[in-house]
Amino acid sequence: MQKLILAIALMASPVAADVYVRDADTIVVDGTPVRFQGVDAPELKTRAGQDAKRWMVNYLRGAKVNCELTGERSYDRYIGVCYVGKQDIGAAVIKAGHALDCQRYSGGRYRHLEQPSAKSRIKRAGYCS
Repeated sequence: MQKLILAIALMASPVAADVYVRDADTIVVDGTPVRFQGVDAPELKTRAGQDAKRWMVNYLRGAKVNCELTGERSYDRYIGVCYVGKQDIGAAVIKAGHALDCQRYSGGRYRHLEQPSAKSRIKRAGYCS
């Protein structure tokens, strides 16, 4: 029951403070880790991963973030789609060339946003195929 209440609270009210970027596909909103559904970002141990995180930090700086959670979890993270205003953050990071679509979880909704440079530079996770 606690998970459902938390999910409803995140969906209902955007927050401006307490947004922390773990990497380009996971943020923490008011203490709740959220993994972007359908986004495949490079690991932090890579140069591309560090660049992607830096882009995400700059993108979210001072922004109000609203997340719609699916109710699913991956490790310690809730799965969801997060927005700055009406802009899907997952779509933005893919369009910016710092992540790829993870078709297994997105149904391909971000595939058209993938940048050729990202496809050649970022190794797609095996579970996304």
